[in-house]
Amino acid sequence: MDRLRAMELFLSVSQTKSFSETARQFGISATAVSRAVTEFEITLNAKLLLRSTRQVVLTESGQEYAEQLEGLLLNIKDLHHNITEIRAAPKGLLRVHSRMMFGLRVLPALIAQFRQKYPEIHIELTLSEKPIDLRRNQIDVDFRISPPAEAGIKRRRLFHSERYLVAAPKYLANHSLVNLPEDISQHDCLAYMRPGEQYAWHFCHTLDKDIETVYFKPRHVSNNGMALLELARLGEGIALLDDYTVQYDLSQGSLVRLLPGIRISNATFEEGMYATILDTTMVPTKIRLFLDFVSERVAGESLRFAAAQTSSIQGEAHSVV
Repeated sequence: MDRLRAMELFLSVSQTKSFSETARQFGISATAVSRAVTEFEITLNAKLLLRSTRQVVLTESGQEYAEQLEGLLLNIKDLHHNITEIRAAPKGLLRVHSRMMFGLRVLPALIAQFRQKYPEIHIELTLSEKPIDLRRNQIDVDFRISPPAEAGIKRRRLFHSERYLVAAPKYLANHSLVNLPEDISQHDCLAYMRPGEQYAWHFCHTLDKDIETVYFKPRHVSNNGMALLELARLGEGIALLDDYTVQYDLSQGSLVRLLPGIRISNATFEEGMYATILDTTMVPTKIRLFLDFVSERVAGESLRFAAAQTSSIQGEAHSVV
């Protein structure tokens, strides 16, 4: 007896409540379906179905078995599909979502490189600052700055990041020095838009690990990190931005880091960049290839800085052209 086929036939009967309908779907006779299910029950030594001339009813054992069997057969189908994909050239649509800064500063260059290696995989990139539901929005890969909290999600941490307090030299030339956290209340601050009316940055002193919170009234507010970065470059004030997004500006002198001996955040100190996908038994080939490709180029401190710097250089080159 083909055990896998018997499982498929039983599951179909449990769903359709009909031997005739199952026979039609599989292109065999109703008698063959009934015989296969009966032999399967004998093999299991369990009664799965109660038959009558009018209806088919699942026993308690049959109900429990059908519920577990559905997921198992789906996993087997996914496995067969992925093996086929591995043997063939990887292709298809890959839907990617990312936070703005990472999506603008790092991903475009990587996507262009990825296309050279896998030309049949087409990427649909969506950027936003809002949390996204991977299943509901049909997203394959989501790049987040915080570890996912919801169930049914796998994560891969690409790197841990810090946030730097930065300002342009021309701004600092016309304002007092920032020597202590409380000094920022006397400065023009550029804040990321958050719920509520109060704005604050949290300062963690390395030695005592106490967290000092300083409240301020921002000069400008935006829900986009790239806008805050540009405002800081223009000398509009002090901004708090991810380290990898300002590393190139710091190396070029267009921005200066303030209070370098203190860790600073507007939320938590556990943020970084996390690649998140749905938790499935088999990861589709196109997703696995993309995750490995990105990870090889940005994971770790030196690589993430290099990836953002490369994007910045390419951006300047295009603007000159």
